[in-house]
Amino acid sequence: MSLVYGIGTKLRNTLYNKRWLTSKSYPLPVICVGNLAVGGTGKTPHTEYLINLLQTEGLQVATLSRGYKRHTKGYLRATDESTVSDIGDEPWQLFHNHPDIIVAVDEDRCHGIEQLLQEPTKVDAILLDDAFQHRAVSAGLNILLTDYHRLYTRDMLLPAGRLRESKTGAQRAHIVVVTKCPADLYKAEADAIREELRLLPHQQLFFSTITYAEPQPVFDAAPWPCIDDTYELLAITGIAHPEPMIDYLHSLTPHVVHLSYADHHDFTATDLQHLQTKFAQLPGKKLIITTQKDAARLQGLASQLAPAFQQHLYALPILVEFIHEQQAAFDQSVINYLKQ
Repeated sequence: MSLVYGIGTKLRNTLYNKRWLTSKSYPLPVICVGNLAVGGTGKTPHTEYLINLLQTEGLQVATLSRGYKRHTKGYLRATDESTVSDIGDEPWQLFHNHPDIIVAVDEDRCHGIEQLLQEPTKVDAILLDDAFQHRAVSAGLNILLTDYHRLYTRDMLLPAGRLRESKTGAQRAHIVVVTKCPADLYKAEADAIREELRLLPHQQLFFSTITYAEPQPVFDAAPWPCIDDTYELLAITGIAHPEPMIDYLHSLTPHVVHLSYADHHDFTATDLQHLQTKFAQLPGKKLIITTQKDAARLQGLASQLAPAFQQHLYALPILVEFIHEQQAAFDQSVINYLKQ
């Protein structure tokens, strides 16, 4: 099955490479953040990093994604009334973390960009979230993410592995970022990864790690307390790779009960009952911690959550940091593209 899948994706890429299928360019900066693998490389926190960077340059930023698992179709711009069902969990998170930017969804990225260009608010730059395989758009800057724990060079095509296309697709990237690295990654290991990836001369390689900010109340809870090893944590995750988050929580307290669901999981009434039962069974001082994506979905289900559950529910923000003093170089690479 992987062989058949690989033939199909190779044929499609060949049609674009030989320009028998056309890619469309646009008269403003378009930055694509994507990956070769299915999920779990940290696209959303890296997109948020870029939002902050572009805003420091005084640009009006717009993000565009397909809005995975939303219950709507076509172009839709996020508003205060938008729900996760309307636009998807990641766009909802981007909009609520950055209310001063334009967040839009459209399964047809070309149509979405054209709609953004007609918005009353002038757009200076567009960030395409998870559009590396959407070759109908020719992005001016392609940023490819690959997870340190599962580099694309060590993966296989779907369904045997998690790759959406051949590893040679990485050649389209201008920048490659190895994400979720240990903060103390040895230079020798970084050099070994550089050798393994065998990037082209014009491609730049960076290494990033994730850190966590103070958890934020999802509903009307008190500020996050200074917890110690006497606290019990119920961790709820619906993401591809929750291991780094769980490791972090274990550094706060050894008492962590983890309920793991599939990426972008839609919580059912049965799920919610199970979550609340698990929380009620925890002894002593206890809190509930979840990801920002899962918090977005749980907020829409407030009517099915008991007040005690809501009052103890917090979301854990994820931040991106570049290691080996690479932040300035990464920022400058993006700024140089904008100046072009």
